Amino acid sequence: MREDRQNNEVRPLKIIPNYLTHPDGSVLIECGQTKVVCSVMIESKVPSFLRGKNKGWLSCEYSMLPGSTASRKIRDISKGKVDGRNSEISRMIGRSLRSCINLEKIGERTIWVDCDVLTADGGTRTTSITGSYIALELAIKKYLKEGRLIENPLIYKICAVSVGKVNGTRLVDLDFKEDSNAQVDLNLVMNDKFEIIEIQGTGEKGTFSIEELNSFIEDAKVGIIDIFRYFEILENYI
Repeated sequence: MREDRQNNEVRPLKIIPNYLTHPDGSVLIECGQTKVVCSVMIESKVPSFLRGKNKGWLSCEYSMLPGSTASRKIRDISKGKVDGRNSEISRMIGRSLRSCINLEKIGERTIWVDCDVLTADGGTRTTSITGSYIALELAIKKYLKEGRLIENPLIYKICAVSVGKVNGTRLVDLDFKEDSNAQVDLNLVMNDKFEIIEIQGTGEKGTFSIEELNSFIEDAKVGIIDIFRYFEILENYI
């Protein structure tokens, strides 16, 4: 049993909307000690493969600041190549967000999503997905209000949470210490219909059964419900 929360309980969330001045939508999202700035900027052009098709695109970039971890995180530019983990997480966030928006309703525009981790204490990718959706919704609301979009292209809300097994116990929303000792580690993205968008999972130090997988999914749903409650509170302020 955890000392600070129940095994199926997510860490406290703190969400500050419109955190940055220039983006169309932005948030600072804090999940326990994990802190991520998520921003969305929309530009009036698309990749070459979409030109002339009256359809938009959404792309994401994720990175961790040098001071986000206990030992300095080297910037990609210093290494001369993109960090493989950063690239994989960027693609996951992009896939998740593209699932919740009808890109045919935004015209020939590209939605750029940027996630910058200020402090990492486990769950940076799931926190980034949740924060990015909120920033995206803020940007879309701005465009609708200004008349630059006629119809809301968002299909549903999404968020994400981690689940896993640590010392034989199933846990929701793992912090770094728990994640580092997990026998099983999964990340799940769901929409507000509780349909699964993506599952990333591995037996880090063992295997898990189909029955356990189903239990992990049910645990994740409990966490997702809690996160969406924060969305309801936030709606009163944006």
